[in-house]
Amino acid sequence: MRTDSVVRTEGMSVLLDRLGRVDAERFISLILREPFDYTTWRENLNNEPIDLRELSRQAMEHTSS
Repeated sequence: MRTDSVVRTEGMSVLLDRLGRVDAERFISLILREPFDYTTWRENLNNEPIDLRELSRQAMEHTSS
């Protein structure tokens, strides 16, 4: 099992490689600002294909509960 420090470092590296510096920092800011638990939301999401607007609506419902 990797340490928290290693996971943070690797995660930041992936974000920077994939998004670039500005959007990586923007992503982190968005995550910190939102009281959203992605893991819980994902566990409750069904595996059937879903329209993007419906997916967004469900995510917003989850964050407001």
